[in-house]
Amino acid sequence: MLLVSFCSCKSSVEKNKKDEDFSAYLMVYFKDNDHSLHMALSADGKSFTDINQGEAIISGDTIASQKGIRDPHISRGPDGAFYLVMTDLHIFGKQKGYRTTQWERPGDLYDWGNNRGFVLMKSYDLIHWTHSNFLFDEGFEDFENIGCAWAPQSIYDPKEKKMMVYFTMRLGHGKTRLYYAYANKEFTKLATRPELLFEYPDEKVQILDADITQIPDGRYCMMYVAQENPIGIKMAFSNEINSGYQYNPDWIDKEPGSCEAPNVWKRLDSDKYILMYDIYSINPHNFGFVETSDFKTFSDIGHFNESDMKTTNFTSPKHGAVIPLTKQETLRLAKQWNYNL
Repeated sequence: MLLVSFCSCKSSVEKNKKDEDFSAYLMVYFKDNDHSLHMALSADGKSFTDINQGEAIISGDTIASQKGIRDPHISRGPDGAFYLVMTDLHIFGKQKGYRTTQWERPGDLYDWGNNRGFVLMKSYDLIHWTHSNFLFDEGFEDFENIGCAWAPQSIYDPKEKKMMVYFTMRLGHGKTRLYYAYANKEFTKLATRPELLFEYPDEKVQILDADITQIPDGRYCMMYVAQENPIGIKMAFSNEINSGYQYNPDWIDKEPGSCEAPNVWKRLDSDKYILMYDIYSINPHNFGFVETSDFKTFSDIGHFNESDMKTTNFTSPKHGAVIPLTKQETLRLAKQWNYNL
């Protein structure tokens, strides 16, 4: 098990990498049974192998205030660092003996799955990580009533020259909405107060799980989950990273049942982008995939192990994210985990 080690690695300005600089794909995900961080590698973006034989590489009980993490997301900054953000929440904390109550705070006041913040981590080599817990009620005034802070993701904002963290948040018993804030340089806390990222036109519908990608024409595409019936994925576009997203009524996923946790990543050998999502409405749950080259039409390419998309040594991943790695980064990670490429 890789525990978090604190590194004093110095950053260096890194040029924007192109597809030809990369040679593999890294997926981060978690499992319901351990609420911990997992990683898998793929050479072709189709067949993924867990680097630790399906076991966690960082245990949730070593990094989270609730002794478990969910919804891991990884991104790369212009400084060459990797930024990892996770929901600080263990939905089985009582069953595991971490607390005596069903939830951290009363469910009748703060609702299902209540939590107060995130786990923030940063690394220059994917092995040594800095680590911080950020709790909204401690970081900002007037957030004592926070009901949940879920599914954080990070992306570099070139105008602000800062890492933007965007997430799902609920206050008390209110509905979930999408917000954003900016992290400090050390990536140990959110340095600005949350601002609304996008508002759904139907005020009765809750939205969550945003995923932002800059597409070839320069616009930003935000995938997100709309809790209609069934719950599924929609998208919105904007010329700005943190505002101006225009509602589009079309459903993007191809599932008859409910799904969540959209994540978009590009294939290195083509102009295709993959939308990956978590189908929690089937048993066992699984990831589904659609692909597009224009963000107008999306083709269904199936589920893990029911199509060309495969997992070789793990099953039932939850809420994942994929980024490309260079050959050097891949070799270093493989060596750390005795993984045969």
